This record gives sequence, structure tokens and C-alpha cells, in this order.
Amino acid sequence: MYFWYKFLTYLFYPFSKVYLFYRKLNKKEHPIRYKEKLSDINIDRDNGFLVWFHVVSVGEGLSILPLVENFKNDKKVDKILITTITLSSAEVLQKRLIENEKVIHQFLPLDIPIFVKKFLNHWSPNLAIFVDSEIWPNIIFAIKERSIPLLLINARITKKTFKKWQLFKNFSKKIFQKFDLCIVANNETEIHLKTLGAGNIKNYGNLKFANTETKTNNSLDIKYLNKIGDRKIWCAASTHSSEEIFCAKTHLLLKKKYDDILTIIIPRHIDRIERIKSELEKLNLKTCLYSKFDEINVKTDILLIDAYGESSKFFSIAKYVFLGGSLIKHGGQNPIEPSRLGCKIFHGPNIDNFFEIYEYLKSLKIANQIYNSEELNQSLVEEFKLGKVDNNQIIEKIDNYGKNILNNVINDLKKYINI
Repeated sequence: MYFWYKFLTYLFYPFSKVYLFYRKLNKKEHPIRYKEKLSDINIDRDNGFLVWFHVVSVGEGLSILPLVENFKNDKKVDKILITTITLSSAEVLQKRLIENEKVIHQFLPLDIPIFVKKFLNHWSPNLAIFVDSEIWPNIIFAIKERSIPLLLINARITKKTFKKWQLFKNFSKKIFQKFDLCIVANNETEIHLKTLGAGNIKNYGNLKFANTETKTNNSLDIKYLNKIGDRKIWCAASTHSSEEIFCAKTHLLLKKKYDDILTIIIPRHIDRIERIKSELEKLNLKTCLYSKFDEINVKTDILLIDAYGESSKFFSIAKYVFLGGSLIKHGGQNPIEPSRLGCKIFHGPNIDNFFEIYEYLKSLKIANQIYNSEELNQSLVEEFKLGKVDNNQIIEKIDNYGKNILNNVINDLKKYINI
């Protein structure tokens, strides 16, 4: 199976430049740095021990920041390379790491042997760490051909992904056996990885519980706070298509009781912003974009967030959050970020991808399932009547849980630095 995968990537090679150029024209790639995906690298590799992290999305990128901070202070680590694929994750990470000379960001090359070889020849990492579920066969095989320690951390394999891997049992076994260590995010993944052939598996819990970034970069600018004033607020985050209409219906129900209600919507994909805004305005809802915050006033119904990496700022003021991807058959979205800020979380019935996390949050009584706008409206009305709830004890409990996970992961990673 790997032979055919590798063969197909070779066939794609002549078209790779055209493919990326087309994506650049459609603003899906960086206008200049897209060439990094062809292993066109213009940064020198200094001497010394280099740790390479690869992440795919914003969430995974933020989850490794506590590890990066720790490695920055480790005298045995000279450089930290972070690779990403998406524009959004690159943008957010660069904002966080802009003043750090020890950390380098690059886009991951396409999984084509020629580019992979050039990338590894240039960077020659001493330790490679993949995060979540990013599996690129050519890269993985090339890493192990060079005897570079390869780790998979905060690994998460859903039932849907597992079934796909099961279609290619021998292939998947060869891939997952390449990892020297797999640190999983949940019990389900531990079972799946054992079946897929992974050997050294550790299970401490989801590393995103340890994301200190959530707590340190969550202050909304005072000029925005003044604009919002003391209005009743709730937030809908990581919403998918059709869920914004659900939020709009909930807003209209709430408005019957609270004239000043403000609904904040943070879509999962901001390339849908204009379409969402149009749909909301068809319902006669006055909608303001975050990028045009100066236009918000007391008559604004919906504040629509058209930027990545800003969620925690709104969780910190809203405190009541509906998480999307849960009313449709998507499997839900990760509720850790709002939970660490003490938010009360509402979600639909489809949360299979994060079932264990939601069970933990339900045990803390901060997560509730709803099925329709009427139920969410009723729940929010009840919460508004209660007023601000002191969740400091819950926040402290979650923080300690996250610190324990982080310490265990760091201790395991250090073993590969101290070799």
C-alpha cells in the first residue's frame, strides 16, 4: 500500500507548483511563503539541538505553547521549529512567537519525497513531535530512515478516522509502529492506537487542558468593553453551516425578554462570514463585524467575529457559551477553552469526538445538552436570573488537572532530549 501511496505522490510532483499557485490565487496560501511547501527555505539551520513540532490547526498550535515555553528555557534545546499547514494557524502562532529568536515557524512541505528529503536535509531535526492526528506517510518514513526519534502527542483518533485506517490494516500498522512514543488525549484513542499497531502508549489526558495561553491572552480591549456596556451577553462558538440560524432563532426568543441582549457568534470557518452576515440580516438582525467594532451600538443584535484566535476574549466576558458542530453530524468541537475560563457550556447531541471531555465537564456541572432554540433560550434565561456564578473552584480544579497532564508530558519528552 505504501508503494502505491508513494508512487501517486511522485505522479503529483509535476503539478505541485501549479496546485499551490492556484491555491494562492484563491487566498488559501500565503502570497509569498507558499513556496515553503515546496521546501524553498530561506532561513539557515543553526548548529545545536533542534526540536521540531508539527501542528495543523489553531487549537493544536495553541496547545503546544506551554511545551514550547518549557523548551525555550531548556539549555539543551538550541532551536524549536514549528510547522503548520493552514494560514490561520500560522497567523495565530506568529503573533504569539514574534519576539522569540529561539522559535522558527515554517509551512510543512507537501508530502512528496523530493520536498520531504530537501526539508529534512535542511533542518535535520534531533526530535520530531507530531500533534493530534497529523499523519503524513512519506514524512514519517523519511524521519525514521534517518533514525530521528518520532513522537505523537495529544493523539486523537475518532471512530470515523479509525474505521478509515482499518481499511488499510497493514499500511496503518507500518505507520504507527514508526512512532517511538504516542501520548494520547483520551481512552478511545488509546484503544484505537493499540489496534493499529502502536507500541509505546501513554495516557494522561488532553493537553489542551494545560493551555496557559487561554488564561493570559483573554482580555478584551477596554474600548470594546465600553461599547458593549452592561448588556446581557451570550456566545456561540465554532458554529457550522445552519447553526448560525439556530443562534439567530435563540436570539429572537431571548429578545422578547431582554431588549438589550447581545449575541456573539464565532464561526468555525471565517471564510463563511459574508454569507452568515447576509443570512442574519435577512432575519432583520442588525449584525456588526468584529473588524468593524466601531460600528457597534445599542441596536446591534449580533456581533460576528471575523478573526481567528480571539475566542477566549469573548468567553471571558460572555460566560455562557454554546459550542457548535454539535447540532449537526460533525462530532462536536473541543470545549476545553471555555471551560478553563469558567464558562457554562451548552451543546447539541452530536459530541462523539469529545465525549470523554464532556463527561468530565458534566461531572463538574458546567456542561449541558440542548436540542433546540427553545431549550437554549430557557437555559439562558435561567442563567441570567441567577446572575454571575462564582466558578473559581471549578477553574482551579481544571487548572490543576491541566498542570498534571503538562508535567507528565514534559517529563516524557525530556527523556528524548537527554539521550
